[in-house]
Amino acid sequence: MRNIIVYRDRLFAKSEIEFMRRQYVGFTRLAPLWTGRRMDGPVPEGFAPGPQLNGASGVAFKLTGAVPNLATFRALDPLCIHAQFGRGGALALPLAEALGVPLVVTFHGSEVDKASYYRAFSLFRLRLARLKTYASAFVCISENARDRLLARGFPVEKTHAIPIGTDVIAPSPRATAGEGIVFAGRFAEMKGIPTLLDAIRILRAEGFTAPFTLVGDGPLRTEITRAAAGIDGLSMPGWLDQPRLRTAMQAARALCVPSIITTSGESEGLPSVAVEAMGLGVPVVASDEARTEGLVRDGENGLIVPARNAKALAAALGTLLTSPERATAMGAAAQAHVQANFNADKQSQALENLLIKAAAFCSQKGTA
Repeated sequence: MRNIIVYRDRLFAKSEIEFMRRQYVGFTRLAPLWTGRRMDGPVPEGFAPGPQLNGASGVAFKLTGAVPNLATFRALDPLCIHAQFGRGGALALPLAEALGVPLVVTFHGSEVDKASYYRAFSLFRLRLARLKTYASAFVCISENARDRLLARGFPVEKTHAIPIGTDVIAPSPRATAGEGIVFAGRFAEMKGIPTLLDAIRILRAEGFTAPFTLVGDGPLRTEITRAAAGIDGLSMPGWLDQPRLRTAMQAARALCVPSIITTSGESEGLPSVAVEAMGLGVPVVASDEARTEGLVRDGENGLIVPARNAKALAAALGTLLTSPERATAMGAAAQAHVQANFNADKQSQALENLLIKAAAFCSQKGTA
């Protein structure tokens, strides 16, 4: 197997581990080695760390592009660098140039229109023209993200959509719908949690007693906890590992994804938790700003409601809470759709093929 360097500036955040892992589960010819400037958690099982760019040399690398310990990277003989997130591509660019290897960048969607990326003198903006020229390919995790990236002037011939799949797919549809509603994700502005809390209050006023579970943590944890005070039947257990999250989703009537596009342009890519829930036969109730196009089909395998509209969200959730038969049918359709179109092994193999193809093309040209 040939080594590749996977660059993520901040490695191993709890909220990222699973969707990062799933990009590589189908690899059989390439061995990913994870490189970054900071570790937000311990190295997870199944992840192989490469050389790190931490400390003062890492700061110098970020600001100037000077690569410390270049010989260590050369000794890996990497086929290419696969950078995570657009800013990661800009940061990894000098490393790819110094090694003379192809660079492929995955945009996860949340950053495509993020205002901070495009402000004057941001590192991403300063290196953007060079990145568009040097990079061999830009991968988007949804067609929507690809369209938005093309609108930003990225070269169409280099830009591809490869959704991240799930390897958590139940062998058969659920016989009966679960109880209650689950949310799972970072407690951050774009997740739209305040709208969900308002919807729960509406449902409680209408007499619904179903349990609600908000799984996750993040910068708005204190604010959300305060806003949720007084809501009966609402639990916030923090982060759950994958087996426990899977159990929570399988026991739920539906997963709620009330995400919004923030004023700074931050938004979802393709919510990985929605893909996973649907693979388990759990329907999804999502906002129309949650970037679930191609995944959630309104009225078929889930429901779509206007973003920031608590009344509409409450009505949709109430529909499934009062009709377990409909929830079961939607869940079965969701599972079949994910099995056919969002299988992690197939999607991962498509990514591996693209990385190998990009490297082969650069080799034929005689340049990275």
